[in-house]
Amino acid sequence: MIFETLLQNWYIILLFFTVAILYASVGFGGGSSYLAILALTGLVFTQIRATSLLCNIVVVSGNVFLFYQQKKIDLKKITLLVLFSIPFAFLGGKLKINQNSFFILLGFTLLFAAITMWFSKRIATAKEISTEKNRIKNGTFGGIIGFISGMVGIGGGVFLAPLLHLTNWDTPKKIAATASVFILVNSIAGLFGQYSNPDFNIDWNLTSILLVIVFIGGQIGSRMSANFFTPIQLKKATAILIAFVSLRILFKYLL
Repeated sequence: MIFETLLQNWYIILLFFTVAILYASVGFGGGSSYLAILALTGLVFTQIRATSLLCNIVVVSGNVFLFYQQKKIDLKKITLLVLFSIPFAFLGGKLKINQNSFFILLGFTLLFAAITMWFSKRIATAKEISTEKNRIKNGTFGGIIGFISGMVGIGGGVFLAPLLHLTNWDTPKKIAATASVFILVNSIAGLFGQYSNPDFNIDWNLTSILLVIVFIGGQIGSRMSANFFTPIQLKKATAILIAFVSLRILFKYLL
């Protein structure tokens, strides 16, 4: 059964492996891309969302563990980000809006953020980072990004990272670590929400293979970030992935 699943879905498995490496290298889970790839399969929508969230959790869990070992996670600093994101994500999920208008605006906003990040060479230094000053920022950022993530239905790292970079919230590697924690918490909350649905169902034959593949890919990507990327390169790599997501959104909702 597993061998048959491998043969039938080899291209899906290869794409998931590639996405896990690329996204993990900048602290993301890859949830938005997993959703797009799984749309190529015959899975029903409820299974697609649950499988995507599970893969998200596996990838960023590896990231969080590695970043924690490297002492890149400031638990005191990110607490308000996480606490404010969860209730606002719930509110965002309940909001009824014009879907096309929202995603077009979102696509242009992310594209602008990506371009600004790409051309900006400024990196926050330890002297410029004030924990006291950031407490207000953290609660505000957590609420805003949680709200948007709730509307869109993903972990939120793709929204959080450019905002933190553009405001020089911290160093690029600490921003990547923070995005990983943020995505992990929101993905787990989203999965619990899925599980509470009576229609919850997962194709474990394919999902179990994908979980192993993204775990391996995520480990490779997170170690690439730790060992090969300078702060500027990490910032530019993040900008590239943000631009990719924004262009995909605009292509889908403008054409």
